[in-house]
Amino acid sequence: PLAPSPGPACALGRSLRWVSTSSQPGSTESDPSEGQVYLSESCVKRLLEIAEGSEFLRLQVEGGGCSGFQYKFSLDTVVNPDDRQGVFEQGGARVVVDVDSLAFVKGSMVDFSQELIRSSFQVVSNPQAEKGCSCGTSFSVKF
Repeated sequence: PLAPSPGPACALGRSLRWVSTSSQPGSTESDPSEGQVYLSESCVKRLLEIAEGSEFLRLQVEGGGCSGFQYKFSLDTVVNPDDRQGVFEQGGARVVVDVDSLAFVKGSMVDFSQELIRSSFQVVSNPQAEKGCSCGTSFSVKF
């Protein structure tokens, strides 16, 4: 259960927008690898504001949406056995991705975007995605 942010909309939804970012992704592990997920400064800042205790942001990829796959964000406290390769921490904020979802988001950045009508966590610069859809919530993968 999340309390709404002081902004105009709640932060956790299935929102994805294709935006380019000028900042270079920084390593969040001592051994950077291709299986990395990066956290933007705004993602870290927002997570530190909303996560309580041992909570972290869970990123999952599910089948569905108009392009075949969609991103799902939630707050969680339990790291499962299939999450062990997908725990990414930066500045005290954590994002956890299960091993199946990691294959679809490796090399991506998790960002937090605040706009007039919506604020949301988003996956940006996903090298595994071929294209997104106009609704901004789903993507298709490169083969």
